[in-house]
Amino acid sequence: MKSFNYHRPADLADAAKWLAAHPEARLLAGGQSLLPAMKLQLAAPSDLIDLGALAALKGIRVDGSQVVIGAMTPHAEVAASAEVRRAIPALAALADGIGDRQVRNRGTLGGSLANNDPAACYPAAVLGLGAVVRTDRREIAADDFFLGMYETALAPDEIITAVAFPVPRRATYLKFRQPASRFALVGVFVSDGPQGVRVAVTGAGPCVFRASALEAALGKQFSADALRGITVDPAELNSDMHASADYRAHLIPVLTGRAVTAALAA
Repeated sequence: MKSFNYHRPADLADAAKWLAAHPEARLLAGGQSLLPAMKLQLAAPSDLIDLGALAALKGIRVDGSQVVIGAMTPHAEVAASAEVRRAIPALAALADGIGDRQVRNRGTLGGSLANNDPAACYPAAVLGLGAVVRTDRREIAADDFFLGMYETALAPDEIITAVAFPVPRRATYLKFRQPASRFALVGVFVSDGPQGVRVAVTGAGPCVFRASALEAALGKQFSADALRGITVDPAELNSDMHASADYRAHLIPVLTGRAVTAALAA
């Protein structure tokens, strides 16, 4: 690991100022992805700007028909939140299935989204619920936020402050996990809410994406039977030592059907 300068800003303005002043700096949220990358010399920031002291970026609140979660809120807090369990139980269950206890207690919502790992769980929830990502300068719709592998719509000096999740009528997240890392080989978040039926898939491609054919079928009939005969093209899906693209393509409608059945039974 190369040497770096460490900053611990007292407020968001200071964090934004230091980030703008140091083009090679990186924000430190939970550090569960960034620090391992630094140890492997896959990342070598000149400065780390630790957001841990910014209380304004933490917390959960229900605001009308949406749940607003601060960017620095740990996964474990989301999983344990009575408000989240009551309003969007699928989101609480998703958070409770991320990594292990250390990751859930250190990793944060904003850090996960900014990193945009192809197999991360939170991007599926954000895209599957049609959430809005709030930053220190604007609001970004989920459909516009995720651009590609480890790529988002964030500017280099932009900071995620919170995410607003619309409360759906019903939703479920299921993932077929890689047993060692607990990342998703394929994860599917299905919701039926204010924006209609949405099906977001993580782990299968270079970036989280919506399965439009499955959404169209479920929009007509929200049941597993509506997915019979629908297949997913494996051409642009991931293929690696853990699973082939064909296998991932097979899992997507299977997991979606199971998620729909679970949502109807909840």
